[in-house]
Amino acid sequence: MSSGQTPWIKICGVTCEDDALLVVAAGADAIGLNFVESSKRRVDVEVARRVADRVRGEIELVGVVVDRSAEELGELSRAIGLDWLQLHGSESPEFVAALPRAFKAVGVERAEDVARAASYPGERLLVDTKSQGVSGGTGQIFDWSLVDELCRARRVIVAGGLTPENVADAMRRLRPFGVDVAGGVERQGEPRRKDAERVRAFVTRARAASLP
Repeated sequence: MSSGQTPWIKICGVTCEDDALLVVAAGADAIGLNFVESSKRRVDVEVARRVADRVRGEIELVGVVVDRSAEELGELSRAIGLDWLQLHGSESPEFVAALPRAFKAVGVERAEDVARAASYPGERLLVDTKSQGVSGGTGQIFDWSLVDELCRARRVIVAGGLTPENVADAMRRLRPFGVDVAGGVERQGEPRRKDAERVRAFVTRARAASLP
């Protein structure tokens, strides 16, 4: 991200219309609708469609998925009217390249993971904390120094343990294209609901840290 450029901010794991509206009001750029079966933030198609219809045209709609076929992804996108697909499974670079408006999420723990992330095509690329058997949402940060070069070369979205308390550090350290948060802006003890104050603080601090 060049100096002064506004970061792309996504609030992930939105599960209801009220939270989608508060994310829009806070000035974020995207909401994430999670369709991963094992996630505590999972929504079904009917709920996702209601949420999407409430804020459509005001914010980007991102579907978070794991290891679905191209046919299934097309059906899901059409059913809800998604703007992007965020792929957290074992999808290959070739699979990602064949999909319209999709980007890969890659867990990062060491340099080999960064090299793997860089092998994926697409306009965007998400890096997250690597955790065995978990597709994001770990609440843990990774070693940001590993993705310094990648953030300079690609439109990288940084996720993994971000909060209102550390997002400014991430922005100043990496100058990424975007940042993504789920657990860091949730209500205490309620993983399916967002805390309006924390969402506003996250967006405000991320934007402020991007200024020269």
